[in-house]
Amino acid sequence: MKQFLIPAAALIALTGGTVLIAQAPMSAPGTKDVAKVTGGAYTVEPTHTQIVFAYDHMGFTNNMGVIAQPTGTLTLDKANPAASKVSIDIPVANLKTGIPALDEHLMKPDFFDAAKFPKATFVSTSVKPDGKTGAEITGNLTIKGITKPVTLDAEFYGAGANPMNKKENIGFVATGAIKRSDFGMAMAVPVVGDAVELKIIAAFVK
Repeated sequence: MKQFLIPAAALIALTGGTVLIAQAPMSAPGTKDVAKVTGGAYTVEPTHTQIVFAYDHMGFTNNMGVIAQPTGTLTLDKANPAASKVSIDIPVANLKTGIPALDEHLMKPDFFDAAKFPKATFVSTSVKPDGKTGAEITGNLTIKGITKPVTLDAEFYGAGANPMNKKENIGFVATGAIKRSDFGMAMAVPVVGDAVELKIIAAFVK
């Protein structure tokens, strides 16, 4: 397998005709060491947070899409993780499947009805720690004005100081599943699967 190597001094900025070379870190600044995690208030880092969804299409394929750049907050209580809270706003218009005609259809009343309901929300109601790095997060998911309880299995991914802005960052991966018919999107069920698998890549900055 061919490897592409990036030199350590890879960050070059041109400012007023002056070339500035910044030394890149020799290793990834994020670590899976939970001791590096600090409690407090965080906000979603939208450029590295994605909600990936997958569904069965007629029994032939398992198709996927992504919703990028959500916003929201995390209150992390390290001493008492069960007291932690998370709230996410999901911009429906940012949904992409890579198929423009499908994206357009998903915005219509058959599915998300984005003109009337431009965002979905998730607000946690309980957090149950699972081992040293996991948690079961239950919350209220609202899509098209319909609210249903949803449980996500979350796993700590990494934490540390971002060398670009010196701020503390923390990341998680969460998985779960919902039925789209529960949220007023039953078109073509069961020919197209009702169950929608979710994978949330969540980044937060302190």
